[in-house]
Amino acid sequence: MTKILMVCLGNICRSPLAEGILKSKLANTSFLVDSAGTANYHEDNPPDHRSIAVARKYGLDISKLKARQFTVSDFDTFDFIYVMDASNYNNVIKLARHDEDVKKVYRILNEVYPNQNHDVPDPYYGGDAGFENIYTMLNEACDYIAKKLKQ
Repeated sequence: MTKILMVCLGNICRSPLAEGILKSKLANTSFLVDSAGTANYHEDNPPDHRSIAVARKYGLDISKLKARQFTVSDFDTFDFIYVMDASNYNNVIKLARHDEDVKKVYRILNEVYPNQNHDVPDPYYGGDAGFENIYTMLNEACDYIAKKLKQ
């Protein structure tokens, strides 16, 4: 089984949305998809209501997900770790114990725009349009990821 982790700051906006999107594109018998945050601000909380709403708009239910913090043991558990932005990348890399850990960490939008290191903007302090925008970005990135993983 291939295991994929999506990571953002608080694990209530971008990463649970990415988790839900990627799960919808992969067979759950061959893949495990999870999400985490680099901070523990929202531990055990459900996703932001705006992430839940935009997911629901596209037929996905992420309402039962619970936020958790990224831990060093995630390097042992997961094969691929996708981060949403430069800050998340740096925070995850700081916890890496060796090169094998670092090799598992990817900027998610590099799947769509290789080596350009674009960020998925954090929509938390914005309006509903920001959540729609990140859904579109993450859906496209997850199409690329799913295609690659299925090969």
